[in-house]
Amino acid sequence: MTQLSWVFIAICVGIALVDWCAVATDQKKLEYIAKPLTMIPLIVVAVICTPAVPAMRWWFVAALLLSLLGDVLLMLPREELFVAGLGSFLVAHVAYVVGLNIGGVSGLRILIGAVLAGTVLLAIGPTIVKGASERDKVLGPPVAVYMGVLGAMFVMAVGAGPVVGIVGAALFMLSDACIGWSQFVAQFTHSRLAIMITYHVAQILLVVSMTVTR
Repeated sequence: MTQLSWVFIAICVGIALVDWCAVATDQKKLEYIAKPLTMIPLIVVAVICTPAVPAMRWWFVAALLLSLLGDVLLMLPREELFVAGLGSFLVAHVAYVVGLNIGGVSGLRILIGAVLAGTVLLAIGPTIVKGASERDKVLGPPVAVYMGVLGAMFVMAVGAGPVVGIVGAALFMLSDACIGWSQFVAQFTHSRLAIMITYHVAQILLVVSMTVTR
């Protein structure tokens, strides 16, 4: 990571802190600005940093851009945009899967990742999918597919190896699990704040992992 890359990561963290404060104090207007803005300096980092494998870069950039689109769609107060936001993040995870695979993976680590992801998804997935289906029959299948792709992203991060990427992917799973649980099962205290903190830290760690030598 270059000095300039770290500067933009610091900017990203600063904006993220503003967003977290906006979420914690329920300042919607500030959140609408800070949430998508947080991703902009991180996209810059992905463009200017030196990846361990150069071909990874544009897959990570694509994942971040799709995440930015998903951020906008999910924060707008329109129920029908939820599936569109879900779809945007689903494709973002696919981009991460491809980018991580390009960086090189280990078959044994992929197996370990599959066991870990499978355990987590089997523990909470059925409850979330059931809740989504009860809310709207149309939601069940896309939520189930999304969780599968999210699990695949975590598996590929474990397969790729850098600890920073594994932690990032795990936090992404945690963030989305919080979304699914709070949306379709039961709200819990400070759920929105937990979602945003884990999400932003996850994205930062995944971008940093791109620069770690395999």
